[in-house]
Amino acid sequence: MIKRFIRRVFGLRGDAPIRTPRSKHGLSREEISPGALKVCDGLREAGFSAYVVGGAVRDLLLGTEPKDFDVATDARPEQIKPLFRRALIIGRRFRLVHVMVGRETVETSTFRAADPETSVAGSARAEGTRVQDEHGRVLRDNVFGSQAEDARRRDFTVNALYFDPATEGVIDYHGGLADLKKRVLRVIGDPATRYREDPVRMLRAVRLAAKLGLTLDADTRAPIRRLAPLMERVPPARLFDEMLKLLLSGHASACLRQLRDEGLHHGVLPLLDVILEQPLDERFVTLALAQTDERVLTDRPVSPAFLFAALLWHEVLAAWRAREKRGERPIVALEEAMDEVLDAQCEKLAITRRLTATMREVWVMQPRFEQRSGVRAQRLLEAPRFRMAYDFLALRAASGEVPAELETWWRAFQSADADSRKAMLVPETGPTKKRRRRRRKKAAPARDASPA
Repeated sequence: MIKRFIRRVFGLRGDAPIRTPRSKHGLSREEISPGALKVCDGLREAGFSAYVVGGAVRDLLLGTEPKDFDVATDARPEQIKPLFRRALIIGRRFRLVHVMVGRETVETSTFRAADPETSVAGSARAEGTRVQDEHGRVLRDNVFGSQAEDARRRDFTVNALYFDPATEGVIDYHGGLADLKKRVLRVIGDPATRYREDPVRMLRAVRLAAKLGLTLDADTRAPIRRLAPLMERVPPARLFDEMLKLLLSGHASACLRQLRDEGLHHGVLPLLDVILEQPLDERFVTLALAQTDERVLTDRPVSPAFLFAALLWHEVLAAWRAREKRGERPIVALEEAMDEVLDAQCEKLAITRRLTATMREVWVMQPRFEQRSGVRAQRLLEAPRFRMAYDFLALRAASGEVPAELETWWRAFQSADADSRKAMLVPETGPTKKRRRRRRKKAAPARDASPA
């Protein structure tokens, strides 16, 4: 209300900023990373404006440590690059500059226009025009603009905050500070139009709301269920990147619950339709996500391959059992089941070959854990992916899928010495076939090639 009153009294337009001094929000230069400060100061010394923008400002205001710091400026990429010793222009849809300061990489972007008609004069000709498909999804948007236009183009009000290191003030065009105070996530502009421009914004809304503990604004939430089918048109690579961010956010369980609440789980990851409806699958995946969240929040390494292997395991298991019932040999059936599931998923999500190769190794080792006799147990212990496969076995045991005794045995076996391992081996049961030694053929006597 105060902001609306100020705008009305002073006749400010809707995109005029509210400049909040440090005394009101408490942010200072000391909270900004050295790399981002160096980029901002370098641009200002060259006569340009420069601000820390987006998620870093939002996170600092919420009292959490930002993952990285981005800078927005009125300088063009070709003007930014010469100012820094280690800088690289990247991007095809929109060019920006990665400035390397020590071990920190600062993504530095030029202010972008919300649409070509309101762009800075000449930039539309220089950088191309805005292109949309028949559903409203933006295919190309390489138009430079002003700071006000750049703020209007951003997705959520809490991401459209600009921190000025020179004055230590926050510039707020769309009420992001008020929304943070109310802990509300609100789309800038008409939600349906913004979702049509980029359907991934619906996933991002769910991820940010769950990660930051924010409530989706009613207008922001309303069109999501109706527009969920637009996710079908998102390129698989983009969908994979966004799903990976969601699953490795440290709040994956909350994200998936909200995906279901908003009607976005159907078709995003086909396996989620099954996971969220079958008790055994849900327990297994819930445990996997809880473990992942714990590792992310405690800054321990997380393997995306392990997580996707867990998410897809029961699809593989169902296909494997179905093939065995049709009479296929177990190992062949497992190989075919893995191919079937990964082909279906990679059509929707561009899971990299490096990840799928690791997932296959983890899956194919699971039946081998049941072999605890002879040299097979020792060979399994020496496999490169043994530790990951064992953790997967432990997850299966915790969910009740396999006997807990199996996991306990392998936990003890891997930590035992050589003599103890021999004593732990389970005797082979049933008839064992003796390997027949092949008889070596005697060499035929050499023929005398001399004439008689």
